[in-house]
Amino acid sequence: MKNITFGYYTMMTMLVMASMMTACKKLIEIPPNPPTEITQTEQFADSATTMTAMANIYSYNANTNGFMFDDGWLDVCGGLSSDEISTTTGQSDDLQFYEYGVTSFNDYISSLWSDPYSALYPVNDAISGIAASSGLSASLKTQLTGELEVVRSLYNFYLVNLFGPVPLITSTDYTTTSKLGRASVDSIYMQIMTDLTAAQQVLTTTYAGSGNYRPNLYVVKAFLAKVYLYQQNWQAAYNAADTVINSGMYSLVPNLNNVFLDGSQEAIWQIPADGAGGYATVTKEAQNYIPQSIGTVPRYPLTSFLINAFEPGDQRLQDWADSVVVNTGSGNQTFYYPYKYKNVYTYTSPTTEDFMIFRLGEQYLIHAEAAAELGQLGTALSDLNTLRARAGLPASTASTQAGLLTAIMHERQVELFSEWGNRWLDLVRTGMANTVLNAEKSGFQSYMTLFPLPNTQLETNTLLTQNPGYN
Repeated sequence: MKNITFGYYTMMTMLVMASMMTACKKLIEIPPNPPTEITQTEQFADSATTMTAMANIYSYNANTNGFMFDDGWLDVCGGLSSDEISTTTGQSDDLQFYEYGVTSFNDYISSLWSDPYSALYPVNDAISGIAASSGLSASLKTQLTGELEVVRSLYNFYLVNLFGPVPLITSTDYTTTSKLGRASVDSIYMQIMTDLTAAQQVLTTTYAGSGNYRPNLYVVKAFLAKVYLYQQNWQAAYNAADTVINSGMYSLVPNLNNVFLDGSQEAIWQIPADGAGGYATVTKEAQNYIPQSIGTVPRYPLTSFLINAFEPGDQRLQDWADSVVVNTGSGNQTFYYPYKYKNVYTYTSPTTEDFMIFRLGEQYLIHAEAAAELGQLGTALSDLNTLRARAGLPASTASTQAGLLTAIMHERQVELFSEWGNRWLDLVRTGMANTVLNAEKSGFQSYMTLFPLPNTQLETNTLLTQNPGYN
């Protein structure tokens, strides 16, 4: 770790594709001069126009539209709500999460809701357009539909875990979907399992196109492992993660600085991150966390809770966090910040980073937790020690089931910090949020494990009801 001194629930249209060309150039071959205003029938008339639509769905651009939660607020809000990061911005939206006063008027809440719902529109449109197309081969239709079912599941997974019961959108009929009430959590998970099961039956172990950018069978397995973990279906979680770990296609990257690079051997699913205006590939995470100029305090410093969670010699603190020393007016102060993604607004960055969705390190932790819950303590310990060894740490001394589960949760904290809000969701799914957070901060109440629905949505759709505890 270097120490350097300086101080919208609106529909997303697929009609404007040209602006997505740069963001997708590494992902799929894009036909030249794509049409800008076409019908659904024209959009999915042949493989060329269909792949243009697919490119839009997979695009990630840190400066414009991106993949799913394109503003990076899922990780920021999860980090502030848990015990990973604090804020120096002074902005009310940030402080509301950190101090447990989130309201339905919070702009980030709006993004956490509207980003996935906006992204669901082109996914659902593509699923129906591909099914109706007479110009696509049966094999291509099967492949693309399977991929899209995985993407749709990802959106629904985070919506249900952030907000609880939410509208279940599987069509593009806006007159209907804009006035849906909240479906039950079980219904959302049933749709997720329906989509992933269907995808599992048709996707192969081979990635379509270059890189690990489009879901294959192991992406489905990795996602299923996570879903089963959240549902406490330990055997199914264990089996799915076991398949990925023993596939022979992925391996832990010894050098932690290379884990998030393009082509990482640890990457099960990652998509190209592309900056705008000639910048090197950048992610929103890097833009949010790395100080933008000399003498600047990070917007979201790591908390002492997280810093102190790292054991002495843990290479993850050295390589996945960075620090700056800033004179705050009352002397120099050291601020640590997330540094997993290192490219930020530079023309000369030597590396190419991709946005990581699923990676092997998380699968080891899922495998370990499921094994411990099943009483397979030797397997759980082996999984745990595999990650500890990569981080430069000695083997764990945990020997009992309770001890191993505690050790695994600790390992999740230091391995998965600043990735997809994992720490926040872990505290929520294990029922530990109230105990952990009130011991570190104050003001957390049990109802806050779900975020409030945006006020704009409640005003627009009278069939929606607010989560308990919020006005």
